[in-house]
Amino acid sequence: MAGQFNYYKEQAIKLLYERNKINDLLGRAEQKTQIKREYLAAGILGLLALYLIFGYGAELICNLIAFVYPAYRSIKALETKLKEDDTRWLTYWVVFAVFSIVEFFSDILLSWMPFYWLAKCMFLVWCYVPTSYNGSDMIYQRIIRPVFLKHQTEIDATMGKVTDKINRLAEDASKVASDALKKE
Repeated sequence: MAGQFNYYKEQAIKLLYERNKINDLLGRAEQKTQIKREYLAAGILGLLALYLIFGYGAELICNLIAFVYPAYRSIKALETKLKEDDTRWLTYWVVFAVFSIVEFFSDILLSWMPFYWLAKCMFLVWCYVPTSYNGSDMIYQRIIRPVFLKHQTEIDATMGKVTDKINRLAEDASKVASDALKKE
């Protein structure tokens, strides 16, 4: 366990020294304050955690964290010819969608729970963090995929019916709109 922790700690430190705009800001802050960027990053994460626990608008911050980076990486993945990165991010979005549906129905129970936004944020970050122990891969393989494969026939039949009804509704709306325009 300590070996895994040290591995992830080393990976995080290496990430803090990669060339990008955020790390350039951390570098300037490190020079001005004489505080190592690891401690600055830990402090920022600590403040973010406190804000997710006690702050106003924690839901917005949590949802931005769970959406902005994955959306950015998904767009980048679409622009590559590799299938693996497309699969990784599509898996995240499937897990995110299932989580959002479950959260919608359990929101009345969960929203009063202390540390809810912090826990949700940590869960969704775990789902997109690029490690071998990725949450979205694990949840998809162990829960979503088996349930989907077991009920695929029923799901397909239901989706076919819904699609037919939506098509008929669209045709009817189009006809009504066309008739209304003809009358004018």
